[in-house]
Amino acid sequence: MKKKSKYGRNPKLNPKTHCVMVRFDDMEWNRFLTMYEESQVYAKAVFLKAHFFGQKFKVLKVDKTLVDYYTKLSDFHAQFRAIGTNYNQVVKELRIHFSEKKAMALLYKLEKHTIELVKLSREIVELSREMYAKWEQQKG
Repeated sequence: MKKKSKYGRNPKLNPKTHCVMVRFDDMEWNRFLTMYEESQVYAKAVFLKAHFFGQKFKVLKVDKTLVDYYTKLSDFHAQFRAIGTNYNQVVKELRIHFSEKKAMALLYKLEKHTIELVKLSREIVELSREMYAKWEQQKG
């Protein structure tokens, strides 16, 4: 080990001094890049060393359509929660500011729209179940 100088970097305990060069043709290069990207290792050299010495590495595949679907479903859920909050506020304001007859007529309209929202919510749940079933088939 080298003597520690007061200037510059601290010397490494096990410096990497040997370099190996590898050449690929186009098909091999594309295959290598695909494997490298799937492994999500931060450097090609680290990937090659791990693969060469038989170390295990994980390959994570992310289905972009599933991620997009999940994101949109989460946004939808947030909107439904906001509608629930607004619903309570509307009912309270109807009771305070309108006559009983007028409030009942408006509540009837509100109830119709609420039923439509419940139907839409059930469709969303059903679509989510279908998506999950398709994902399970692809996974298994």
